[in-house]
This record gives sequence, structure tokens and C-alpha cells, in this order.
Amino acid sequence: MRDAIRLIADLHTHTSASTHAFSPLRENMEAAAEAGLAAVAMTDHGPTLPDAPHLWHFQTMLRVLPETLCGVRLLKGAEANAIDFAGGLDLPARELARMDFVVASMHTQCLTPGTFREHTETWLALAANPLVDCLGHSGQPEYPYDHDAVVRACRDSGCLIEINNNSFSVRPGSRENCLDIAARCAEHGVPVAVNSDAHWAGQIGRADEALALLAEIGFPEELILNADRGRLAAWFARRKRIAV
Repeated sequence: MRDAIRLIADLHTHTSASTHAFSPLRENMEAAAEAGLAAVAMTDHGPTLPDAPHLWHFQTMLRVLPETLCGVRLLKGAEANAIDFAGGLDLPARELARMDFVVASMHTQCLTPGTFREHTETWLALAANPLVDCLGHSGQPEYPYDHDAVVRACRDSGCLIEINNNSFSVRPGSRENCLDIAARCAEHGVPVAVNSDAHWAGQIGRADEALALLAEIGFPEELILNADRGRLAAWFARRKRIAV
């Protein structure tokens, strides 16, 4: 039996700038330090979601927030919302290009579910977008898609696929999809990011259910990007040209 996998970074978290989340940034970073994390990505929702922060939030964070807070590397990013089936996003490209980490997701409040083909085309477009670093909680049942085609697209583009711990409690029906997505990532050698999608400080760095799902299928540890400091640093140096 292999040793339990320990995450060294959480690449999808929310602050109270998204008002359905409950902890300010400093509390999240203090929790990250207590958990021994090396890095946290602050990825509040893009402005199309009803209670998301204004565009100014994303512009200002890039100017005023430090690279390190509470001894933890702070990655300034966003969870951008898909707003059409062509992969359009609700944050300007010029802002996305400046961010440390961009998760792209689908939310029913921003994009009414369509057909299997439309969902597949949307994920394919997002995977091919060089400004998108990770596909967020794609196992949600409202947007079924061709898992194999999208995983192969991520292999070709270098985009990550997320295994989202929060999905197991707030997106019923995600588990079987996540199992299949993870199996296809293992088959095609596509790295995943295992994230909390934390909405309060107590969730930072916690992904027990997601990690248990990966252990269930014997998912290769070397394909979990945020389970190794060197692997994480190499990915950010290559893709984003920043130090983590």
C-alpha cells in the first residue's frame, strides 16, 4: 500500500470577495500556513456569477497583493466562467494573461446547459485556450461531455484537469464522472490538480474525498501536479514563467 498523498498546494480557493464564501484572504492564507502548504491560488469567481466580485477586484489584486502572505506563496488568479459554447470567458483576455493561475468552469447561472456536443465543444475550446490553466469541476452532471476527447485535448495543450473535492458535497452525481475522467487522465498521462474549491478557511488544502477517489483507481501520484513541490515549480516555470 502506498503512503497517503499529501497536497503541497491548493489551486482553487475562494475568499469572501465572492459573497457565498465566508473567509477573507488572510484567514485563508493563515489556514494554508497551518496546513503546511507551499502555495495557494486565490481564484474568486468571474463577474458573470451573480455574487462575484467586480472586474476591479481582479485588476487591483495584481497591483496590490504580495507574492507571499503568511509565509505561503500567493498565486493571484480567477475562476473564469464560460459564457457561451465557443469557450468565451467573462474576464478580458488582457487580465487573464496577467494572472498566475486561471481556472475555467461552467456554472448554470452563467451558461444554460445545452447538448452533449455543445458541452464537449466548450471544454475543447477552453482546453485549447493558452490563457486557461485548468478545467474546473468538469465532472458536474449538468454538462455531460466526451471525457476522452477533452482529456486528449488537455494532453496536447498542457491544460490541467481538476479533481474538485467540493464537488462530492455540492454537485451530486459528480463522483462517477470524476472516476471516469481520472481514469482517462491516467490512461493518457494527463496531469490533474486536486483542489479543495474552498469556500471558507477550514477547507483550505483539504481534499480527502478527491484523493480517496484517485487511490481507488490506483491513479499515478506523479500525475498529481500539486502533490510535489518540484513538479509544481517546474510546471509554473514552464507554463507561466513564474517562481512558486
